[in-house]
Amino acid sequence: MARIRGWVVALAAGALPALAFPAPSWWWLAWFGLVPLLLVVRAAPTPWQGAIRGWWGLSAFVLTTQYWLVTSIGPTLAALAMGLGALWLPWGWLAHRLLSAPVSVGRTAAAVVVLPGAWVAAEGVRSLPSLGGPWASLGASQWNQPVTLASAALGGVWLTSFVLAGANTAIAGMILHRDAAGRLVALGCVLACAGLGPAWYLLGPTPAGDTAVRVALVQTGDIADSGAREAAGEALTATLAGQRPDLVVWGESSVGQDVASHPEVLARLAELSRRVGADLLVNVDALAPDGGIYKSAALVGEHGILGSYHKTRLVPFGEYVPLRPLLGWITRHSKAAATDRQRGTGPVVLHAGSLDIGPLVSYEATFSDLARREVELGAELLVYQSSTSTFQGSWAQPQLASQPAVHAVEVGRPAVHAGLSGDSSAYDARGRRLAWCPSKFRGVVVVNVPLGSTSTPYQRLGDWVLVTAFVVLGGAGAVAVFRRRRFARVTDCVDE
Repeated sequence: MARIRGWVVALAAGALPALAFPAPSWWWLAWFGLVPLLLVVRAAPTPWQGAIRGWWGLSAFVLTTQYWLVTSIGPTLAALAMGLGALWLPWGWLAHRLLSAPVSVGRTAAAVVVLPGAWVAAEGVRSLPSLGGPWASLGASQWNQPVTLASAALGGVWLTSFVLAGANTAIAGMILHRDAAGRLVALGCVLACAGLGPAWYLLGPTPAGDTAVRVALVQTGDIADSGAREAAGEALTATLAGQRPDLVVWGESSVGQDVASHPEVLARLAELSRRVGADLLVNVDALAPDGGIYKSAALVGEHGILGSYHKTRLVPFGEYVPLRPLLGWITRHSKAAATDRQRGTGPVVLHAGSLDIGPLVSYEATFSDLARREVELGAELLVYQSSTSTFQGSWAQPQLASQPAVHAVEVGRPAVHAGLSGDSSAYDARGRRLAWCPSKFRGVVVVNVPLGSTSTPYQRLGDWVLVTAFVVLGGAGAVAVFRRRRFARVTDCVDE
C-alpha cells in the first residue's frame, strides 16, 4: 500500500510543472515546480523505488502537457506517456542517491550538476522525431519571459532546461540541509542558475539593424472544407489592399489544390498578390503531379510561384505511420494517417523581394536544429505555418505558437507563426512578443517585425549542452558502478 501511495503522490507532483506551459503559462512555476517530485523521489525506500517514482511523475507530466492527443489516439496516450516517462528513470535513480541522507554540501553540489544533466539527456532522447519531438521541454516554459529565456542564446533550450532543473535541485537542497553552510551553498546555486539568463540579456550583444518589415498573418478559423477555407483566406487577404505589407503568411493546409498543376488557382493567388502589393506564402496539402501528398509552403508573387518548401519532419502517426505494414492496423482505431505524406529534402530559403525567409511547417516549429539550419542558409526571418484544427481550443495551439519565441532567441532572428485556426504569433530576435492572435480570432493582423539580428553562441556552437548532459550522465553512471564494485569487494574481504 505504501508503494502505491508513493506512485500516486508522484503522479500528482509530476503533473504540477505542466502548468508552467501554455495555456496557463505560469512560467514562474518552472523554477520550483519540480521540488515536490524531487522530495517524493528522495523519500522512496530504495534508489530503484525512487527511479520508479520519477518515472510515474514524468509520465504524468507528459500526459498533462499533451492531454489533447487523446482525441486522436485515445487510450494509447497513456502508453505513450509511460513510454516517454521511462526516459527519466536514471534521473529518478540519481535523485534518490544524491539527495538521500546523509545530506552534505558535496552531494548537493553534485546533484545540482548531475540531475540537470540527466534531465536534459532524457529531453534529448525524447526529442527524437520518431518519438514525437521536443514537446514541452522544460526550458520552453520561459517562452514569454525574454529575460529568463535569454540563456537559450548561449546553449539552446537545453541550457534553459538545465538551469531550471538545477534551480529546482538546489531549492530541494535548501530544504533538506539543516546547517546554515549547506543552505548558503544551495542558495548560491539557485542564484547562479536563475541569474544566467538575465545576465546574458543585460550584458550580451543586442540585435544589430534598424530595418523592419510588415508581415500580415492570416487566420481563417476552423473551416473543414478546403475550398471554403481557401476562399476565406483570399477574402481576408484582399482587405490588405492599400496597407502595403511586405509579406502575407497563410496557415498550414490553407490551399487544398496543388498550385503548380492547377493554373486557375495559381492565377487567382497571383492576382491577389498584385492587388495587395506583397508576396503570399501559402501552404498546400494536396496531391502533387508525381502522385505524392506533401505539406508545402509555396511563395506566390504577381507573376507566379517564386519558390516552395516541402515539409521535412512529419508527425509520427499524424502524417505517416512508421512501419505501416506492421502498425497499419492503428489507423482502424484512431485518427492516424490513412495515407503517408511525403518528405521534402531539407530546409530552404525563399526570397520575398529583398527579404530572405526560412519557411517551416507546424510540427517543425518544435525543432531547434531546423531554425539553426535556416539561419545558416541566410534566413533573415523565420516563418512558421501550422494547422491545429484537430485540437481546436486546446493547449496544443498556444503551445505550438510559443515555440517560435524560443527559436528566435536561440538563433538571434525574428520569427512569425501563422496558425490556420489559431494561435498566431510574432517575436523579435530577443523573443519579445510582437503579436498574439488566440484561437477565437478570425481575421488578419499586420505586424511590424524588426529585422535586427545577432549571431548567438548557440548558433555557432550547436548542441554543446546536450552533449555535456550525456557526458555528465555517463560519468555519474560510471562512478556509481565503480563504487558498487568497490563496496562489493570490501564486503567480500570482510566476509572472508
